[in-house]
Amino acid sequence: MTGPIVVGVDGSPTAQKAAEKARDLASTLGATLHVVCAYANDRTEVVSTGSEQWVVSDAGKAHEVAQAAADSLKTEGLKILPRSVHGKAAEALVDYADKTDAEIIVVGNKHMRGMRRVLGSVANSVSHNATCDVYIANTYAE
Repeated sequence: MTGPIVVGVDGSPTAQKAAEKARDLASTLGATLHVVCAYANDRTEVVSTGSEQWVVSDAGKAHEVAQAAADSLKTEGLKILPRSVHGKAAEALVDYADKTDAEIIVVGNKHMRGMRRVLGSVANSVSHNATCDVYIANTYAE
């Protein structure tokens, strides 16, 4: 395997299940795992309390989500890179995968059943637009 594996996360339990599948694939194939969280807005706020100030941004929140997922996936010998990317989830994952020459994008199958399937899902959009392989992880089981 030459390219990395990219997995999309959003802090949800279903995304965590997809990330675990991606970790297992990356570990088995000896690939680097990129844990990616997308953020659609570019808002930044300054929060003050007394003499202390914090800068809170959507990019920062997305990176925290990616970092938390990456931390939970730590496996000896596996290189895991948390990343935040700007854009709508599906488009951002496909663009990021292209930029990193990813071998596989892993997404969960959330919203691929019932009425939401008709309205669209990240997995559906990624599978139709990716230039690399796409693994759609079953996140409905247990």
